Amino acid sequence: MKSRDQLVDELLDLAFAEDIGDGDHTTLSTIPADAMGRSRLLIKEEGVLAGVEVARRVLEKVDPSLKMDVRITDGSQVVPGDVAFYVEGPIRSLLIAERTMLNIMQRMSGVATMARRYQDELRGLHTKVLDTRKTTPGMRMLEKEAVRFGGAFNHRIGLFDMILIKDNHIDFAGGIEKAVERARDYCRAKGKSLPIEVEARTLDDVRRLAEMGVDRIMFDNMSPEMTAEAVRIVDGRAETESSGGITLENLRQYGETGVDFISVGALTHSVKGLDMSFKAV
Repeated sequence: MKSRDQLVDELLDLAFAEDIGDGDHTTLSTIPADAMGRSRLLIKEEGVLAGVEVARRVLEKVDPSLKMDVRITDGSQVVPGDVAFYVEGPIRSLLIAERTMLNIMQRMSGVATMARRYQDELRGLHTKVLDTRKTTPGMRMLEKEAVRFGGAFNHRIGLFDMILIKDNHIDFAGGIEKAVERARDYCRAKGKSLPIEVEARTLDDVRRLAEMGVDRIMFDNMSPEMTAEAVRIVDGRAETESSGGITLENLRQYGETGVDFISVGALTHSVKGLDMSFKAV
């Protein structure tokens, strides 16, 4: 498994390859090689800032001589007119780095802002908002990092760090008991200690899973009333998670059932980037 930094470097290499190609000919033709300047990252919309440290990596890869002066850190609430940071150095490098840096920061800040909005809706409750695997290909590590900056929490990173048995797995395996038994046999055979979560479609599924001692039970597309009953049935024997059909409007109603987690794909799959610009001072 590659590290977060390795994955980010590969993402940046691809971003530069598709944006710069054989050169930024507009900049190369209009800006002298020795011209020096200063730019600022200007916030134009209220939200949560994320991606400052990734921006630092973008700048380092474009030109190690660029100097970054950070004024606002990741996870901070920002409003229009705030300046997140200044960068000084060769103007050519400032212009070449601009779009890749903004694309990443706007996306991450949009995710962080959405995560803050959802988790704030549950203020005073023990329920935590989780992200999902519905992320932009290649940007999963950064989008999940942004979720944390927004104050929400990460579900599994990928297919490798948790066993999540969903409806298709159950149906193809021949039932809940067989699916769970095979998952446990697999972990023993491979020497893995992966948590096992299983999707429940009915209250009968919930009862059976609670008795089987799985780590977490996911209540799939259950109403708040059904969720409250499912939480009562589990009675602390497993972690509980609600998923499906949950919006910002009904989120607190689900949280008030006592469920431990609520997973929300919208944190990453339906996000508008936070408006910002990188302009000459």
